[in-house]
Amino acid sequence: MPSNAPVPARAAADKNAAPPAPEPLRVPVADSHTHLDMQAGTVEESLAKAASVGVTTVVQVGCDLAGSRWAAETAAAYPNVHAAVALHPNEAPRIVHGDPDGWSRQGARVAGGAAALDDALAEIDRLAALTQVKAVGETGLDHFRTGEDGRAAQERSFRAHIEIAKRHGKALVIHDRDAHADVLRVLKEEGAPERTVFHCYSGDAEMAELCAAAGYYLSFAGNVTFKNAQNLRDALAVAPLDLVLVETDAPFLTPVPYRGRPNAPYLIPVTVRAMAAVRGIEEDALAAALAANTARAFGY
Repeated sequence: MPSNAPVPARAAADKNAAPPAPEPLRVPVADSHTHLDMQAGTVEESLAKAASVGVTTVVQVGCDLAGSRWAAETAAAYPNVHAAVALHPNEAPRIVHGDPDGWSRQGARVAGGAAALDDALAEIDRLAALTQVKAVGETGLDHFRTGEDGRAAQERSFRAHIEIAKRHGKALVIHDRDAHADVLRVLKEEGAPERTVFHCYSGDAEMAELCAAAGYYLSFAGNVTFKNAQNLRDALAVAPLDLVLVETDAPFLTPVPYRGRPNAPYLIPVTVRAMAAVRGIEEDALAAALAANTARAFGY
């Protein structure tokens, strides 16, 4: 088909259609990082569909104040949902410097300065004290979307989240995009919480060994199945089994062969099976380890 030819309606519809449910796992696992508030359908529908394939627990992750409040409320209502609350690394610069283009879910915003960031962090601190909130995250650094002008606010926010997690005895969930060295530097300078999770691990095998030496958990998402992600498979191959988690980051990072279509917790089995192949172990053995690791990492 010529590159400028129109996309057939059937193809476009298929791209937006939910992938079929995979064969259920025999050993239940948890989705260690998902965004139910960004997915189609109700919470009840999402949880039921996930449970039908052996995904019996999810960690619902907030990225801003509204999302963090929603995560805490949802976790309070559903015993198989645990919450993580935070200002995403790209959220902090928007609070401080404004967001005139309205890229974030709140639309265009004016600059609030340091005082606005302090107020937002105080709310995250309040939410982090709740019993259904098991983690502070996703926080960290993102040098892909945030430029030099926003990095000071981003790092200040990251350091504050580390302190909140340690004070409340909660896990810390890291977002690290194109910022490996700086994320590791800040964790070392501040002193990482006892339980630290690198969400959607994006480093290589060498970094995986550094993280493992520090006792950090490495959570792998659907992009471990991507053709161009050999670095992730290499990292998974060397990571200690007791530090490995699995996640969707849904609705993003849908695993092959459904890449580009909507992701959701029920697709975790696709990633688990790909991970088992990389590790060269039985699916059930990996699933059992993933379930135990996630419960230990998040303290539930």
